[in-house]
Amino acid sequence: MEGARWIIVAVAVVTALGGLFADLIIPFGARQHLRNPLWTPHAKFHNAQGIMMGLGQGLLATVLLFALPLDLTTILIAALVASLYWVALMFSPLLPGTAWVDPDFAGETPRPLGLYPQQLIGWVLLLALATAVTLASVLR
Repeated sequence: MEGARWIIVAVAVVTALGGLFADLIIPFGARQHLRNPLWTPHAKFHNAQGIMMGLGQGLLATVLLFALPLDLTTILIAALVASLYWVALMFSPLLPGTAWVDPDFAGETPRPLGLYPQQLIGWVLLLALATAVTLASVLR
């Protein structure tokens, strides 16, 4: 169970801090998001909302893992909480008018393995959470 806990904590830290760094602090991402002069204040508000949701979900998942008895139920709940941000990210392009990247940044945005950076990070973190849950299930 300890291994599963620490995998989820690692994902929770990325969930809590990833959006803050990627969309506000790291220059490449910040100029596409909260520091983009072409974005309206309301668009920036919703980006900030996503950042705060990630922060809250990452913190909640971590607190659950240390405040509750470490059993399979706790692992499942913490993994679910940590996954919601990334699952929402994966389904967001299904809504009208959305895109992984704005057209003016499409040419300079790297596509490792043919995926956008946030797509790749999301899949890696969801796979890590699935691994943690599988590990906890096997070791219980």
